[in-house]
Amino acid sequence: MPTFERETYVRAPFDEVWRFHSTLDGLEALTPRFMNLRVESSRGPNGEPGPDVLEAGAEADLTVRPGGVGPRQGWTTRIIERREEEGAGLFRDEMIDGPFRRWVHTHSFYADGGGTHVRDRVEYQLPFGDLGRLAGPFAVVGFEPMFRYRHRETKRRLE
Repeated sequence: MPTFERETYVRAPFDEVWRFHSTLDGLEALTPRFMNLRVESSRGPNGEPGPDVLEAGAEADLTVRPGGVGPRQGWTTRIIERREEEGAGLFRDEMIDGPFRRWVHTHSFYADGGGTHVRDRVEYQLPFGDLGRLAGPFAVVGFEPMFRYRHRETKRRLE
């Protein structure tokens, strides 16, 4: 399965970086405007609406309209894993409905000195069967600007 990875160092304490990335507000702040992201609804692990923190089992219904072209596309994501220990944290979300055949995004954070390493790893499969498999490695063309923005904006907001 194709993967995309990006890592950056943020001169901000682990706790601040972890907290910022653990909410839908953080997701909205880190999504480039050209994606036209809208959070339609969210539920915590027990079904309660609008959780403050995205814990394992939480889900969010999102829509995007990349570049403002075409109809809005639905995307439902579920946090399938979340763990934190001294100076390190990880959460993983999986698309359960949306435009990709498969999308698993692992967000990892590691304290280092006074700052934090932020790493994104996306495992994905494009739709359209064999054609999607052939085009899979080229999806980086779309991922690169989005994740470059996420990392740059994390630094801008937290450093």
